[in-house]
Formats: sequence, C-alpha cells, structure tokens
Amino acid sequence: MSKATHISGVVLKSTGSWYKVSTTEGMISARIRGKFRLKDKETTNPVAVGDRVTLRLEADGSGTIADIHPRWSKLSRRAAGRRATIEHVIVANVDMAWCVQSVVFPKFNPGFIDRFLVMAEINELSAGIILNKTDLLDEALATEMAWWKQTYEDIGYSVLMTSSANGNGITALKAALSGKINVMSGPSGVGKSSLLNVLEPNMGIKTGEVSDYTGKGKHTTTHAELWPLSDGGYVADTPGLREFGIWDLAPEDLSGFFLEFRPFLDDCRYPNCTHDHEPSCAIIQAVNEGSITPERYNSYRNILQTLKQGLKDTGR
Repeated sequence: MSKATHISGVVLKSTGSWYKVSTTEGMISARIRGKFRLKDKETTNPVAVGDRVTLRLEADGSGTIADIHPRWSKLSRRAAGRRATIEHVIVANVDMAWCVQSVVFPKFNPGFIDRFLVMAEINELSAGIILNKTDLLDEALATEMAWWKQTYEDIGYSVLMTSSANGNGITALKAALSGKINVMSGPSGVGKSSLLNVLEPNMGIKTGEVSDYTGKGKHTTTHAELWPLSDGGYVADTPGLREFGIWDLAPEDLSGFFLEFRPFLDDCRYPNCTHDHEPSCAIIQAVNEGSITPERYNSYRNILQTLKQGLKDTGR
C-alpha cells in the first residue's frame, strides 16, 4: 500500500457529512475525521465554509480532513432550536460581511441588520449592507430607504442599493466584492442568490420566490457555499436566516458594539450603566439631542433585553 499523500485546500461547500475542497489538484470531496466532531462540543460545525484544511488523499480519490488550520476571522451566530446555547459558524476566514435586506417583500428588517452588525463588530469584521429589490420602490418607500441608507452610512457602514431585476447597483457591488473573501447573509427571499447569478451568470444558483401567504422567502440555498469571483476573490452564499441570534455576548458589553455609542460611553454617571433607564446616562442624552437615532437606540434596548433573557434561560 502506498504512503498517504496530503494536500491543503479551502472548503468551498459543506453539506453536513461531505465537504467540497478546492486544492491545487482540483476539487476534492472529503469527509471529516471523527476526532474533530468529538473534540468540538462548543460549535455546531467543526469545519465551516472558508476553512483552510489539510486533506489525506484516499485510494478512491476522495479525501479525509486531517487538520483544520487556525482561523483569522469568522462570522457566527447563536445556533437555532435546541442548540441555542452553542455557536454556529456561518463562514470562516472572511474579509467582508454583507447583510442583505430587501426594501420590501419580504419586509425590510432593521433589527436583523443591527444584530448582524453587532456580530460583525464582535468578530472584528468589516461589514456592509445591501438593500436589494430597489426596482420595487415607490416614492414613499424610496424616501424611507434613503433615510436608512444615510443613517447607516453616517455610522460608518457601506450601504449599496441593488436590483437583480434591472441591474441597479450591480457594477458597484461587483467592485465592492472584488479581491476579497465575502459573505452575504440575510433572510430567505431577499434575493442573495439572484444577485450572485447576475454578478456571475455561470454560477447557476437555484433561486426561489416569496410566499404570497406569509410574505417571507422560501428556502432555496440549503448549505453555505463559497463561490469564486471572476474579478478575484470569493463570495459565500448562505441559507436564509429567520433570525440572527447574537452569540456569547454579556449584556453589559453590548453598547460597545454600537459604533455611534462609543464617543459617549465614558460620560455616564454610573460606570456600570446599562443605558436603559439610569439617570444621567450619556447615551440617553445623546438620543435626546439627536446624536443617536431613536431607531438604533430602540434596537439596542431590544437586543439588550434578549441578551438578559438568554442569560436567564441558559443559566449563564
């Protein structure tokens, strides 16, 4: 029997039991060694899309993941369902995280955006927002979306307005993704896969429609996948998320991950101020003076209550 050969590569797709790994020898289907699953009890997935791995090549041409290289970044969220006390890594080793929302159908959800941005800040990831389906804007909705765009840009985030139907913003999106490892995440039905198909027609990603009954998207992307871009770089298409649960954050630390809060955090009367109800709170004063929008402050309070409830429910 010949000596096993090892080769390194990047995980482009994960389906649970098999991984598609891009290597210098081409694409290889690989399984993971059981020891990694036994060792990693704190995440749902010991290997994520974007991970750098070393494969042991098997006689049948498949591979076995023998080593997982250290990650330099990741985007993760709280796992869904019964596993809500552990971490789910969406994609590893990314440069830029994009939150995709549709302007309508399904309804624009700033609360989802704010949770996404908090997780990006926790993981020290550059983040941006894609407001898709701009072809569906009427005058009133266009005014509302322009306000949200300006609000997030004033905080410091890139905001792109796009439409896969009429091509609006596609050139700017292509330039923003070029040369980076990107992840696009958002609820089902917001048009992530359609945008990618316009950017790279050869991808042929399956797309779906929004339910007329619920107004929510139908799941079409079932597993995260990293796609190469013709201008260089990669973009990860991810399954639609009904929520974006924040992972492993103490309530008292939340305010530091709202960028516009940071200039005021040292000015509160009480050093342990939660910025929720305390007197002489610099954050509340900044809201009253217009330096922080009421919408973002209310989002902060909603997340704060969720984190407090999560700590109580999980016994942490």
